[in-house]
Amino acid sequence: MRIEILCTGDEVLSGKTINTNYSHMARRLQEVGLDVVWGTTVGDDRESLVEAFKLAGARADAVIVNGGLGPTVDDLSQEVAAEAAGVGLKLDEGWLKHIETFYAARGRVMPPNNKKQAMLPEGSELIDNPVGTACGFALTIGKAKFYFTPGVPREIRHMLEHQLIPRLLKQSGTQAIVRLKRFHSFGMGESRVDDMLKGAEGLAEGGEVKLGFQAHYPQLETKLFGRGQSMEELEARMAPIEAVIRERMGAYILSEDTDTLESVILKAMAGGTLAVAEYGTNGAVAGRLVAIDSDGKVFKRGGVGGTVRALGRALGLGEAYDRASASTAKAYAEAVADTSSASHGLAVLIAPADEGNSGEGMVQIAVARSGQETIVRSACIVGGPDRVRNGGVEMALDVLRRILQGLSAADVVDFERKDAT
Repeated sequence: MRIEILCTGDEVLSGKTINTNYSHMARRLQEVGLDVVWGTTVGDDRESLVEAFKLAGARADAVIVNGGLGPTVDDLSQEVAAEAAGVGLKLDEGWLKHIETFYAARGRVMPPNNKKQAMLPEGSELIDNPVGTACGFALTIGKAKFYFTPGVPREIRHMLEHQLIPRLLKQSGTQAIVRLKRFHSFGMGESRVDDMLKGAEGLAEGGEVKLGFQAHYPQLETKLFGRGQSMEELEARMAPIEAVIRERMGAYILSEDTDTLESVILKAMAGGTLAVAEYGTNGAVAGRLVAIDSDGKVFKRGGVGGTVRALGRALGLGEAYDRASASTAKAYAEAVADTSSASHGLAVLIAPADEGNSGEGMVQIAVARSGQETIVRSACIVGGPDRVRNGGVEMALDVLRRILQGLSAADVVDFERKDAT
């Protein structure tokens, strides 16, 4: 079955609103074995929308239309759907009552223009939306079944899981079991990993397994997707490819499936505790760890300095250090661990490699361990300020992970300048 996702709205077409709805829908449909063949974006123009609906109805089997179900004058999906299908609009009394109740439960009276949201094309099937006022609806246009959905992210996500995916699977007649295996890595670019894993797909016997990549700097997601008649059969077929990926990518793999770099670190701490000292990170290292250490058993303290010297004073080191160097990082890691009585201290200092050079930045990382030698890692990351900061934060967490797992922290990553000192 060929699926098209058609997103509407001037704000999406112009790029003022990032279209996260499309990426979420396409990803979730792939995960359940449904193929999106076309992705289309159309502004709030009646003529353009009619043309787009008719084109989609002629080439696709199923079309998900996202957006345009609100109460304002530029929300056109119901009207255009009716025009494209050659039918009129009819008030759905049941949904009108739902909207009135929705407002009454919040101590408000429904504005008159919200009645528009209960006007549906004749012959359409209402799709429930328990978390908002815009119902979805299903309607045949041309040869395709159209599913109209609200643009509010939490509403479309709920509707996708509970309404659309079951309907689309039934429409497609898909009976096969699908499995998605994901490897999250840091330090290697997409082209390098693609070359490294050439031929791996051919190790699967008895059915097709697809290998794909999704880069979202500073991480790379390597994905395996397969279809089969049972999960046991799929796991057995994909196992040889998974083994090759682990062998070839090695220590660059941060985590798998739903595990994150942060969750891997917390598991690897194995009863230990951690304190962090940061400069040039906007507090991102501590922020990421605190977000998942809800009971505070691992993370003991985080310190962020507006300057290297200010951070040193906060750690009780006075005015001894004034630049982001390897020796400074080492001293700060040891100091933050000591003053916090933590088993591990992590220091990360990010600063421009030299004044006036905005194309790279120096990152100094140190991990102090109770009763063991402090490990220091220096790197020059290529890119602008945001890229350097994001890459430096990721590298700091990755260095900590590697040390906790007994791996080398010295592996060079694709994003750093190798001749930097």
